[in-house]
Amino acid sequence: MSVIEKYYATLDDGRLDDAVAMLAENVEFTMVLPTGENRDQGRERMLHYLSNRPPVDRKHVLLRTAADRDLEFAQGKVTEHGHTVTTGYFVGVMHVGADGLVDRYQVTFSADFALVAETEEGR
Repeated sequence: MSVIEKYYATLDDGRLDDAVAMLAENVEFTMVLPTGENRDQGRERMLHYLSNRPPVDRKHVLLRTAADRDLEFAQGKVTEHGHTVTTGYFVGVMHVGADGLVDRYQVTFSADFALVAETEEGR
């Protein structure tokens, strides 16, 4: 399992401290959301962001993953209510440092733009 796959699985298990432990202490991150861009730095700031999201049964369903040297990519959808409701689609990219920790992270989220059509998900 790649770092990005482990990160999302850990996050979805609700183990925020463990997920954030996969990040470098000085991680730089940006989340491009429909409400605007959230750009910040530091493991503690990421934990603050994650801890303050609305409490829902959120799962990241990874539809595609790829890696090229020190970059890992994931594309998928976010679901709630036991995977019965899709709330949107995301693309995430992580730079993994030589120490195995994520030192840069970027994610985009759209409520209605699916990069992969629902009919192509299982390919």
